[in-house]
Amino acid sequence: MTELMQNLHQVAAAYLLYLVAVISPGPAIVAIISTSLARGRQAGVVIGLGIFAGSFTWAMAAALGLSALLSRYGQALTVLKIVGGLYLLYLAYKAARGALARRDATASIAPGETAKPEIGLRRTFLIGYAIHLTNPKAIFAWVAIISLGLPPAASPSAVAIIVGGCLATGFTVFMGYALLFSTERAARLYRNARRSIDGVMALMFGAAGIKMLTSSL
Repeated sequence: MTELMQNLHQVAAAYLLYLVAVISPGPAIVAIISTSLARGRQAGVVIGLGIFAGSFTWAMAAALGLSALLSRYGQALTVLKIVGGLYLLYLAYKAARGALARRDATASIAPGETAKPEIGLRRTFLIGYAIHLTNPKAIFAWVAIISLGLPPAASPSAVAIIVGGCLATGFTVFMGYALLFSTERAARLYRNARRSIDGVMALMFGAAGIKMLTSSL
C-alpha cells in the first residue's frame, strides 16, 4: 500500500487514460450499441461481456510482460490487424445491407443481419470477443496504461490494483452502454429510424475497419 501511495499520481493517470480510451467510440462500443438497439438488453449485455473478455485477455498479456515480445511477434500482430479490419468491414457490409433493406431488422445480431436460429448468445459473446481480440491497438493501450501507472519492478499487488481498477471501469462502461441503448425508448427510436441508424453504423464500422487496415502498428 505504501508503494501505491508513493505512486498515486501514476495510478490516477493510468485510470484516466483507460477511462478516456474505453468511453471513446470505437469498434467495441459501436458493436455494443448496435446489438443493444437491434436485439435488446440480453444480447447487448452478452456482447459486452465478450468484449470485456477480450479486454481481460489483452490486460493479462500486458501484465505478464508479453509486451516485451511484441517485436518478436510483430508479424502475428499484423495478421491480427488484417483479420480484425476485414471483420469490421464485414460488419459494415451487413449494416449497409440492413440500411438498404425494407424489411424489419430488429432481431439482428448487428444492424442489417436478420435473426437466424443458429445465432444465439454464445455466438454473440464470441463476436464481441473477436472484435476486441483482433484489435492489436488494444494491447498497446494496455501496455501504455501499465507502463504509465506502474514503476519499474512493481509488486504483484500494485499490478493487480492497476489492472483490476481498469477492468472494473471497462466492465462498468460496457454494461452501461448495453443498458442505456437497450431501453424501450432506444428500441422505439431504432424501430422508427432503423435504416438511418443502420447507415450510420455501416459508416462507423467501415471507417474503423479501414483505419485498422491502413494504420501502422
